[in-house]
Amino acid sequence: MLTALARTATRRPLTVMLLWGLFLLLGFGLGTGVFARLSDNVPEVPGTESESAARYLEEMDPAGSSVTGVVAGTPVADAGLRAEVERAVADVREVAGVAAVPDPYATPGMIAEDGHALIVPVTLEGGLDDDAEERTLDAAAERIREIDAPDVHVSGGPLLGLQMGERAQQDVKNAELISLPVVLALLLVVFGGLRSALLPLVVAVSGIAGAFLALFLFSEVTDISVYAIQVTTMLGLGLAVDYALLMLVRFREERRTTEDVVEAVHRTVAAAGRTVLFSGLTVAVSLTGLLVFPSVFLRSMGLAVAAVVVIDMLAALTLLPALLVRFGGRIPPAKTPRNGEEEGRFFARVARFAARRKVAVLAVTVPVLLVLALPVPGMSIAVGDARQLPADSEARQLQDTVAAHFPPGTGVSPVVVVARPGTDDATADRIRALGPGATTRELPDGGAVIEIRPPGEADGAEATALVERVREVRGDAPVEVTGTAARLVDFREMLAERAPWAALTVLAGIVVLLFAFTGSVLLPLRTVVTTLLSLAAALGVVVWVFQDGHLAGLLGAEGLGALSLTAPPLIVAIAFGLAMDYELFILARMREARLRSGDDQEAVVTGLSRSGRVVTCAALLLAVVFAAFMTGGFSPILQIGLGLTLAVLIDATVVRMLLVPATMALLGRHAWWAPRPLRRAHERFGVREEQPEVPREKVPSGL
Repeated sequence: MLTALARTATRRPLTVMLLWGLFLLLGFGLGTGVFARLSDNVPEVPGTESESAARYLEEMDPAGSSVTGVVAGTPVADAGLRAEVERAVADVREVAGVAAVPDPYATPGMIAEDGHALIVPVTLEGGLDDDAEERTLDAAAERIREIDAPDVHVSGGPLLGLQMGERAQQDVKNAELISLPVVLALLLVVFGGLRSALLPLVVAVSGIAGAFLALFLFSEVTDISVYAIQVTTMLGLGLAVDYALLMLVRFREERRTTEDVVEAVHRTVAAAGRTVLFSGLTVAVSLTGLLVFPSVFLRSMGLAVAAVVVIDMLAALTLLPALLVRFGGRIPPAKTPRNGEEEGRFFARVARFAARRKVAVLAVTVPVLLVLALPVPGMSIAVGDARQLPADSEARQLQDTVAAHFPPGTGVSPVVVVARPGTDDATADRIRALGPGATTRELPDGGAVIEIRPPGEADGAEATALVERVREVRGDAPVEVTGTAARLVDFREMLAERAPWAALTVLAGIVVLLFAFTGSVLLPLRTVVTTLLSLAAALGVVVWVFQDGHLAGLLGAEGLGALSLTAPPLIVAIAFGLAMDYELFILARMREARLRSGDDQEAVVTGLSRSGRVVTCAALLLAVVFAAFMTGGFSPILQIGLGLTLAVLIDATVVRMLLVPATMALLGRHAWWAPRPLRRAHERFGVREEQPEVPREKVPSGL
């Protein structure tokens, strides 16, 4: 397959480039339409109680979603301001799709005790389609913002989701503007030439276009989260540069031994292309674990990110070879080491040190990683609110204004209890008794909605405990609980139930792919263990910073007491795949050296000396991309960005440079061991690159 791809790219390079050019135009043309389809309904899980109750309310409740306006910064008793507010309220009531707007001056609790702020709640009609709801929101919000006061903000409900989507779009643009020039500068340093540096960026831009197009296509059949744009773009950009870097380094090495550019491209695809193929497959398989979860958010993220990985892989295996055929003749070959000078001598020294001091290396690095991972058992997740947004965003300013002028709990989303027809009065009374100030409204079918406002945050410990208490009190009555806290409870239960199956799916896929790549049974197991160590360390730091609040201010964030429920599963899935990426870069070189020399110990040193520079540069470039996405101030993306940045750097340095050679030296020739039946299966079905002839007596017995 790789040979066929290489020949197609080298025979018709202009056709390949034209097709990718059309794909790029389609991605940046049609694909960017996904920005208008982003959803913030992350906690929804089909089939759960909270989702069932929400669907029931959509059909039966005449009242729809609501948004909130806040007017502050001046005495609200001022006659001029009062007249303006009353006119605005009257105008908003006339907007098509608005069900109710209470008069804040006549409604208890709408005016702050200090007299310097008031709340204007707007309830929409039920049953509005997306377009009608958006038109209603725009008209109502715009009219409230016309009130002449120092601070006027409108957000909440579906408007909060729209504002998050706008922030996501802006953050993507800013991150690309920051990361692309920095990546180009680093590539110039790595390759020392503009042509070589530009080629990875061409592949990267194609990956970004593919990210947009994949998300747009998936949005036709499922919801796409506001986080999807940033996550898929950062990963698409980073992996594209990684794969292109690996291919270009190998191409320059091949050019040392052949002047024929086409032949050098063929050799590059046959060797490095195999690594790219397996790397793309392992990253994609790592993300298939997200498909095990019934959450629409997790499934859509898994599909979208896996699609982007495959697009990057195909671009590296087709577009880049075509570009090399056209422009590779102008790229200088890699420098030949001087007489007696060892290639990659720094990494060779590191590998020899780790191999000689294997017990000491393990005794130091493993405890350090475990210490960094200590906060992980105390990790908590939450849906989050406007505090996740930067301080200059309208939603955050609204929440801060409410917190400054109104009692705690004002504006907090209630726990919504749906008492369907047939619920007895005694059960309803017991539920209402769980929270002071519980309100009840009747539904057209004879059912009722009981709303209980919890103390603290909408998804805090008190709110989730209230959900659990309602579910205990209801007994066998036809009562369901929904709302923010109920969805969080159901999401946590879904994670706990499906996480073991997701892990089993990913690990099984990874072990099979690594066996196909190496022919070893022990190497996949060793790889999984060391990868989990680095992953736990990175996740532990994220918990320490964003949940516990240590040093969060340095990143423009604050400790929120919990991580966004989007962050842990995405960090784990993506970081695990990226770790496999670097592992394959190194194992490929070790395997080549072992096939040539038959020396297990020296193969470790040679493999790391030849791959260490590529892995280090790739990790640095990927860290730059992830760090650029941390400049937007959106807390969930900050969490994901920091987690992935740390995971990449820890894995590419501590794990791949120290733990890998130490554990390989500890295993010795047994590292490549496999039972005889599996060894025969690998010899028959395993994918192999072409290798130079090796004397039979030097071929290691484990292959």
